[in-house]
Amino acid sequence: MGMRSRFVHTVAVFLILAGQGLFALDISNPYSDLAGFFEGFVDENEGLTTFRSLMIPAGGRAEALGSSFTALANDIGFFESNPAGSSTIKNTELAVFHNNWIADSRLETVSFATRFDNLGLGASIRCFYVPFTEYNTFGERVSRGYYSETFATLNVSYNFLAGYYFKGIAVGANIKAGYRSIPDYSDNYGHIDEDSGNEQSAFAIMADVGAQTRFNLFKLYNAREPNFNVGLSLRNVGPPVLGEPLPTLATLGLSWKPAAPVTIAAEVQQPLNLVDPHLSGTMYYGAGVMVEFLSMFTFIGGLQLKGANPRMSIGGEFTLKDLQFNVNYTLDMTTQAALFNRISLSAKLSLGDRGRAVRAKQVEELYIEGLKLYASGKLEEAIAVWQEALAMDKRFDPAVEGVNAASTTLAIQRRIKEIQQLD
Repeated sequence: MGMRSRFVHTVAVFLILAGQGLFALDISNPYSDLAGFFEGFVDENEGLTTFRSLMIPAGGRAEALGSSFTALANDIGFFESNPAGSSTIKNTELAVFHNNWIADSRLETVSFATRFDNLGLGASIRCFYVPFTEYNTFGERVSRGYYSETFATLNVSYNFLAGYYFKGIAVGANIKAGYRSIPDYSDNYGHIDEDSGNEQSAFAIMADVGAQTRFNLFKLYNAREPNFNVGLSLRNVGPPVLGEPLPTLATLGLSWKPAAPVTIAAEVQQPLNLVDPHLSGTMYYGAGVMVEFLSMFTFIGGLQLKGANPRMSIGGEFTLKDLQFNVNYTLDMTTQAALFNRISLSAKLSLGDRGRAVRAKQVEELYIEGLKLYASGKLEEAIAVWQEALAMDKRFDPAVEGVNAASTTLAIQRRIKEIQQLD
């Protein structure tokens, strides 16, 4: 096998192991025992797609929940889970993520998202990189550089039919452009093969689509926000790259908040090989839980069952005013249990909600003022106040109901007067 073929083969194997973790064969006894238990779950079609770094989580809340974030999608982590999330997030957010993946590989991400009422917009860039050094048979270094995969993402979403009672159906899409960079490497004689890296480097373009809806179900506390979310997404859909399919995923997720401090999330992911559907991978399963112990701290934990490589994540979110920090530790079959082995860090800055909270408070105050006028029999004045509220929020359903009720009462009163005049 030539040096070029060996290099490409090495990189492919590295990325497959990053997703599937077959290192378990060479690890200590506890790992070997666990590997033996999950041996029957090995996915024979794992690793048949390209741009495998798309399967590595950036970090933050989404990773800590065992990647079960498709339904919840309630912070800037929606980029990697459900593009519909930008139209339902509470605040404008700017975040940076660092994921210390296996061996010397790293993943760096910067994301920004904002929301204009029911319209969400966002942009993100992420770069996965692995240092590469090649030595010849005499131990001399002949090539060095980085294998990297870089992606730029643009997001748009809209929350249709959102109102006071029904929170709408959010639909969104990501457009992603990626570039794989491979350094030049040597030929069979140990000489650098000029432009050899460019022959394996490649561009890719793909899209994600997603949907999300929210409602109340078995709610054991009082709050206006719904406690049950359902999400769907189809990610990494695009043409093959150098004849290899992208790692396309179809996902269904659920999240439930039974009590104020506890959120439970679960999802299933189905890999899709768009070049040959018969070679699609087996289904993944994930589940996670969030527990808000204090207003400043939230514990997050999750488990993902992915073929023969179960992945467990534990994390914590620390909030200081408009800053939120997340630290996650992840353990799977690719690594030993070491404190700093698989750590991801993120910092998120909240840039406000574009006045939505203040406006919502003003609408409620106008609605209450209208109720008082209605109760005192001043129907026309009540209608005027409620219409003022609707001018600020046209889908504030209680004000719509109030206008309809007052208008109906006025019509009945006028009809009664007309009948009395006829008599």
